[in-house]
Amino acid sequence: MTLKHAPSTSWRTWARAALIGAACAAGAACAQPAVDDTLYRQLGGQPGLVALMDDFMARLLADPRMQPFFRDVDQAHLKRQLVAQFCEVSGGPCHREGKDMKKVHAGVDITQADFNALVEVLQNSMDAQGIAFGAQNRLLAKLAPMHREIVNVP
Repeated sequence: MTLKHAPSTSWRTWARAALIGAACAAGAACAQPAVDDTLYRQLGGQPGLVALMDDFMARLLADPRMQPFFRDVDQAHLKRQLVAQFCEVSGGPCHREGKDMKKVHAGVDITQADFNALVEVLQNSMDAQGIAFGAQNRLLAKLAPMHREIVNVP
């Protein structure tokens, strides 16, 4: 008499994962983790982000604390980069291309006070665009860690 053992759960799990992986590699439709785009939608999607950046850029150039940092840069390029960056961090379908934040800001002396002034200008722009306070806070929370790569003067 021969006893047959049911395949172990771990073997079955591994086999199932291998089959699913093979199917995905062969081009079958595979579920991707859902991205939470709630914040992106609360910011108005792409049109809302473009409007926000139009306002933000104008305020940066008008603010005497920020104007020296932004007057001599390619405004159109910067706006495109900011729209893509805010879209990406808010869960939208965008991906920002280009140098990382540390490289972009290398050679520009930026203090914590400068960074805080920029955040203040951004908050004013978000207020002017009617972005809800909760959405503003969520966006700022996603952007805040960048200060480690941007602030380069103690």
